[in-house]
Amino acid sequence: MTDQRDCLATYRAKRDFDATPEPAGGEQGAASGRFVVQRHRARRLHYDLRLELDGVLVSWAVPGGPTLDPKARRLAVHVEDHPVEYVDFEGVIPRGEYGGGDVVVWDRGTWEPSGTDDPAQAIADGELHFDLHGEKLKGRFVLVRTREDRSGKEQWLLLHKNDDDAVPGWDPEEHPESVKSGRTNDEVAAAPAAMWRSDVPAAEAAVALDREIPAWDPPTPDELAAFNALGSGGRWEVQGRELRLTNLDKVLFPARPGEAPVTKRDFVRYHAQIAPYMLRYLYDRPVNMHRYPHGVDKPGFWHKEVPSHAPEWLRRWRNEEADPGETVCYAVVDSVPALVWMANFGAIELNPWTSRLPNVHEPTWALIDVDPGEQTSFEEVLVLARLYRSALEHLGVVAAAKVTGKRGVQIWAPVGPGYSFADTREWVEKVSRAIGRTVPDLVSWEWHKDRRGGLARLDYTQNAINKTLISPFSARPAAGAPVSVPIRWEELDDPELRPDRWTIRTVFDRLREVGDPLAPLVGRAQQLPAL
Repeated sequence: MTDQRDCLATYRAKRDFDATPEPAGGEQGAASGRFVVQRHRARRLHYDLRLELDGVLVSWAVPGGPTLDPKARRLAVHVEDHPVEYVDFEGVIPRGEYGGGDVVVWDRGTWEPSGTDDPAQAIADGELHFDLHGEKLKGRFVLVRTREDRSGKEQWLLLHKNDDDAVPGWDPEEHPESVKSGRTNDEVAAAPAAMWRSDVPAAEAAVALDREIPAWDPPTPDELAAFNALGSGGRWEVQGRELRLTNLDKVLFPARPGEAPVTKRDFVRYHAQIAPYMLRYLYDRPVNMHRYPHGVDKPGFWHKEVPSHAPEWLRRWRNEEADPGETVCYAVVDSVPALVWMANFGAIELNPWTSRLPNVHEPTWALIDVDPGEQTSFEEVLVLARLYRSALEHLGVVAAAKVTGKRGVQIWAPVGPGYSFADTREWVEKVSRAIGRTVPDLVSWEWHKDRRGGLARLDYTQNAINKTLISPFSARPAAGAPVSVPIRWEELDDPELRPDRWTIRTVFDRLREVGDPLAPLVGRAQQLPAL
């Protein structure tokens, strides 16, 4: 065997440990005896067989997977030794990294060599007999070296002896679940439960990931009663925070026909009650505010910097990368009181960043914005949205649409860790260009609206850091306070659908009837297919 100080050199050379959650490997010891088989969906599905020996995991990639069938002969490609910490690795290796994909602990247990006291020498000689004592794999196995391929990798055969543990016809794909978590690769990809850090000692490398979005309760009946009892202003305590509310009788939104105008009181109450639905899209994200403190019939303005009078408990994020003159301190809206404070501050529109803290350079959504031109009818917007629906379904990409509350439709597709904004922008542009070629009479690619000839723009450029779209359930600055609302795909065929169909007064009936079709996609670690 090679010197153990050098045996992980190939493994480390292939990986950027600032980007991948895989373990870098600590000090090697002399322990051996464990084994693991990991079901690994990278560019191609394969199973990684790893035997702990002399302080490392000696490893083979088995495309067909190990089997108990004594008649099967499986190709096994001898790959670089892996660190022993890898024996328990289950999660997602970021896209673009070596071996990028999802990994589950498909089987594990102990192993022992058979017929030799020096398994390292047996491997060097090209033939290893060994017994596995796993949860799925049991009995006598043999690895036999056959040749090298053009890249110099050793090709081996893996087979199971015809012993008492042999099972004719046994197929590993009929047993896909992890023995560690009981989850499938799809489930691990959707919600990785752990990551590995390479900047700490190996014993501390396993770090639990809290990717769950919290749940929030609405204000209690007593809290709402106290709010309703306020005059034009006063102090309101909600969920343990005291807020100073002002000018509650001011009209913020003009009336729709047959309705009363929407006051600041109405809007603050809406933010408090919609919080359990809206906060899941704001949590852990810097927020860009579009403020209309004097009402939406007056000019509004973008506001990003947290003001000095904001309460101390309002969560903030400091952008250390800000250039001179750019916003440094952003609000992170993560509670019912924070959302109420935003309403009182006149922040009518809330636009969260596409990325979550602390990884602000990694988007969690790929965004598609069907931006209508002056001459674009809503029926034409729906034609474009339906084409996206067909394209995404064909590609196997999970996404959901939402009406914007103004004139357009947006489509949000969740993405997993490891994507850059350049990745999502390029991917969305390719899909959008294909849509545009299908209906060229409806689409312009001009950046400036006055050069589009009134046509729609399929805007992929929002996939950039600090470029934002309106949050689901955020109000829009128009009569009646319309709301941006997620919809089901089939609702694109509903003749009654309108982009401003729901308002802050009617959206709760909508939620009771339909729920939020976008909610199940929050935090989903989807891998976008190559185009």
